[in-house]
Amino acid sequence: MPIATPQQYAEMLAAAQKGGYAYPAINIASIVSINGALKAFADKKSDGIIQVSLGAGKFASGLNVGDSVHGAIVLAEACHRLAEKYDILIGLHTDHCQPDKVDSFLRPLIAETARRREAGLNNLFQSHMLDASELPLVENMDISKELLEECAANEIILEVEAGVVGGEEDGIDNSDQPAEKLYTSPEDMLYVYEQLSGIGPYMFAATFGNVHGSYKPGTVKLRPEILKQGQEAVMAKYGAEAEFDLVFHGGSGSELEEIRETLDYGVIKMNIDTDTQYAFTRPIAGHIMSNYEGVLKIDGEVGNKKVYDPRAYLKAAEDGVATRLGEACDDLLSTGKSIYQK
Repeated sequence: MPIATPQQYAEMLAAAQKGGYAYPAINIASIVSINGALKAFADKKSDGIIQVSLGAGKFASGLNVGDSVHGAIVLAEACHRLAEKYDILIGLHTDHCQPDKVDSFLRPLIAETARRREAGLNNLFQSHMLDASELPLVENMDISKELLEECAANEIILEVEAGVVGGEEDGIDNSDQPAEKLYTSPEDMLYVYEQLSGIGPYMFAATFGNVHGSYKPGTVKLRPEILKQGQEAVMAKYGAEAEFDLVFHGGSGSELEEIRETLDYGVIKMNIDTDTQYAFTRPIAGHIMSNYEGVLKIDGEVGNKKVYDPRAYLKAAEDGVATRLGEACDDLLSTGKSIYQK
């Protein structure tokens, strides 16, 4: 049962916080990318987190359907079945959901978990992300509190965000956000704690200059000390037990020194999507370019079925994802630290 139960998922996050490491959280959209993620975590003997976005759910449901909820359920169910063959723990999570998508995406998935629980089955997803950072913080926390109560009733952990992650991902474009919105202040972090404390378990994506996408070195100006200052403010007022479980968004392309510094300040989850997308596509491009005349039926020829068979290049894509995600396990110090026990 390597898809974590709610108790195991809580133990995973606690172990990361206590041990000073974090889990890579990879966005997937197909069985190939799921298998690449599972291979990486198993090869590295690391527990990990697999994420589904609205866009991935829509894609997975097929061109004629385009249903984010249905596709997300299909991908999650595939994870549950495929992970049975592995000996590491996996948490399933949904990525950025804006307030106007809560009723059409998050709540149906919470209801699906409730249905499974009534049947004696494990949660479909162990955590969900509400991204209400587009709202003023008071409104953000109002909807966060409401949704956290619903999640807690089903032993689901909610991830919330205050501050804005720049760049563009999965159709959400924050490229034109003012610089000050990319940094969560200690006062805002205190407010988040005071609003959510005592309702149920949650993770907090505080922003410190994060940007979705991949950029040349020096382009993105991360300030990990923002996380340190916020944690210190909260713990100074409410004690060590108030320490946040923090999430690092936009991990692709980040410098190792900055990644490691965030671990000292309570980051237990880092999202990685852009780099693993490239790791999926790059070997496919290499295969096509190296086997051009076999992949294409040029000038009336028949091509080479062995090289245009999709399995020929999708196996390389799976391996590419596994290799890049394995590097993330090393970077985040989760390698060799699975807490799974048969």
